[in-house]
Amino acid sequence: MVEPSKRCPPDEYLTVVQRRDDFDAFWDDLLEQAAQIPLNATMELVPLRCTPEVDVYLVHYDSLDSVRIAGWYCLPHERSGQLPVIVDMPGYISEPLIPYENAQKGYASFGTITRGKLRSNQQFNPGFPGLLTHNIVDRNSYSYRGLYIDASRVIDFLLSRDEIDHSRIGVTGGSQGGGLTISTAALRPEVCAAAASAPFLCGFMDSIALIDTYPYLEIRDYLRMYSERRAAVEETLAYFDGINFAPRVTCPIIVNLGLQDNVCPAETAFVTFEALASQDKHIYPYDGHGHEAGRVHHREIIDEFFKTHLE
Repeated sequence: MVEPSKRCPPDEYLTVVQRRDDFDAFWDDLLEQAAQIPLNATMELVPLRCTPEVDVYLVHYDSLDSVRIAGWYCLPHERSGQLPVIVDMPGYISEPLIPYENAQKGYASFGTITRGKLRSNQQFNPGFPGLLTHNIVDRNSYSYRGLYIDASRVIDFLLSRDEIDHSRIGVTGGSQGGGLTISTAALRPEVCAAAASAPFLCGFMDSIALIDTYPYLEIRDYLRMYSERRAAVEETLAYFDGINFAPRVTCPIIVNLGLQDNVCPAETAFVTFEALASQDKHIYPYDGHGHEAGRVHHREIIDEFFKTHLE
């Protein structure tokens, strides 16, 4: 690990991540494969979780490898016409919460429950730790191959709903959710606004050199046991790194980070931000903040951002 005193200013960091020539072809092929899978979506009202203001549904749909994926879908109880929607992407370890807050503000909202999470783990459950290194030497079976498509398939569900305005789809999340926000905005041009906080899954190999905390430490642990596999690990991760997804992101996007983040190093957020192809992009670094990335100050900025682009 690089000693903190020897780290350069985070906005001057040069990544070791390299984008493979067939990166886009790899993901375009996967998207084509996913498009051939019937969604088989179901939607069940959950009265126990409803409130006077919000109707809550448990959604299921099919994803890659015949894995059944769940999600929480919230709609304002009092609504008329088509609604803008905000998709919440999940963190790495924590279980996704029901996204009441945005529905209370008048949006439809979807809480994504990717494979390995409770309600989406009957067919795939490598655990935590475990998810980050599951089949890490093979890009065609690496855990995040399916997980990124699980997140992308939320857009397919929303496009199937008559109550959703398909031209007003936003995506947001923090940590792993921030990384999934970037990958989903990259893979799905239907996303018209994205807000990523402290993005995980960006600069994998950078991060294991910069910090010594989990979840990235899972990769260093793996390489300690299987040092001969390092080249294969680097090759696989190049296809799943948010830095390499960033050039495909063209929608308006904001990124916030904590300059003292010891889980997702600030350097990787800056590199990812610089690689974004969006013409309308803004970064918010918060000094004195760690992995919560200045949430207490940034919540209003996210609200105004989505109000501008979705309402």
